[in-house]
Amino acid sequence: MAFDYSKAGVDVRKVKGMHAEIDALLRSTHCGDVLPIYGHYAGLLRRGDQILAMHADGVGTKVLVAQKLRKFDTVGIDCIAMNVNDIICVGARPVALVDYLALEKEDAKLTRELMKGLVEGAKEADVSVVGGETAIMRDVIKGEKGCTGFDLAATCLGVVESGKPITGEAMKPGDAVIGLESSGIHSNALTLARKVLKEKKWLQELLVPTRIYVRPVLEMVNSLEVHGLAHITGGAFSKLNRIAERAGVGIELDDMPEPQAIFRALWRAAKISEREMYRTFNMGVGMCVVLPEKDADACISIAKRHEIRAWRIGKVTSRHGIFLEKTRLD
Repeated sequence: MAFDYSKAGVDVRKVKGMHAEIDALLRSTHCGDVLPIYGHYAGLLRRGDQILAMHADGVGTKVLVAQKLRKFDTVGIDCIAMNVNDIICVGARPVALVDYLALEKEDAKLTRELMKGLVEGAKEADVSVVGGETAIMRDVIKGEKGCTGFDLAATCLGVVESGKPITGEAMKPGDAVIGLESSGIHSNALTLARKVLKEKKWLQELLVPTRIYVRPVLEMVNSLEVHGLAHITGGAFSKLNRIAERAGVGIELDDMPEPQAIFRALWRAAKISEREMYRTFNMGVGMCVVLPEKDADACISIAKRHEIRAWRIGKVTSRHGIFLEKTRLD
């Protein structure tokens, strides 16, 4: 039986509908300091001469994989990555972060392991963890059998130092789309992945932490003419709509890279279509950078200096929508 994301318990269409309703309510709270850039990767507000960016995120059901394997020292890296990778998508430099840890019960050893990852990720992202909150919630948080349940999330603050956020509005037909390699599945679609991949070797692969793109992307932003940035997370390449729609353009993905082995294992185990794979998982591309063709080679070179593989995976087109022209699963 085919096993898509909705059968795993996540209906993407319903989630989008919820987001639209939430956005409408939240906008009623906005004052004049809030920039009217909605549905992007971070909220933006102006404070004096500065533009600040804010974002909150967690690591999803990856916490259940960590509990199953009794390995907790990398989950904090994911928590940092999921926040800072979104913050940089508006051209902001992450500067500070506060975490929120909810525990089923007091567990000092587990907490120390989680904090190890949080510190490691923060150092890689050049962000300061300036505070946090720990809550014991026995009646709410439940873990895997024999393991303390927990959830970990954070809120990140960034600064748009150029004074001009990157929103995607500058994208033009002919711009190149550069894909930066992921470290694997990252922290998205684990609800599906952990239900179809049962072997320990694949569970270990699911626990590989999300790659942090802060240093290479900020170098690209500061030295190249970057028109758009997209962190490929839940919803996968449909995330490109967040930036393409702002410019009234579309994107053709016509040269996707060979995905890592875990994605083929998922494809075989879940028995879903290629289309479903590319709208659910990052398929080996964790971040997309959109810039003029003249800057494409320089963008790839910057990624290489940071030991990240990068490829031209597509281009901007006047045809509205995200079009997957070629995949690597057939």
